[in-house]
Amino acid sequence: MTLLLATSALETAQKIPPATWLKLGIGIAAFVIAIVILRKVAQMNKIVLGVIVFVVVSIMFFSWVYNRNEPKWLTPVVEKIAPFFPSAGAYNNKQQKAP
Repeated sequence: MTLLLATSALETAQKIPPATWLKLGIGIAAFVIAIVILRKVAQMNKIVLGVIVFVVVSIMFFSWVYNRNEPKWLTPVVEKIAPFFPSAGAYNNKQQKAP
């Protein structure tokens, strides 16, 4: 009975496309890498970690402001802050105006 179940499971696994196995493998590898990184971060100096997180979040936020590709829930905040910072099309708009 178990041999019959193992054969049918093996046959079912062979019918799964290789792209699915690749995505599954990438997902498992990403999970393992995330666990390793989180364990290293837990041992890190918290001030250094805070500075790294601040820099990454700042770069991501200013990229959203510059390119205006922020998430929908952040749009009201970005609309109020965006006039104080340059945007992706601002330079070309100023160059097309007559002096």
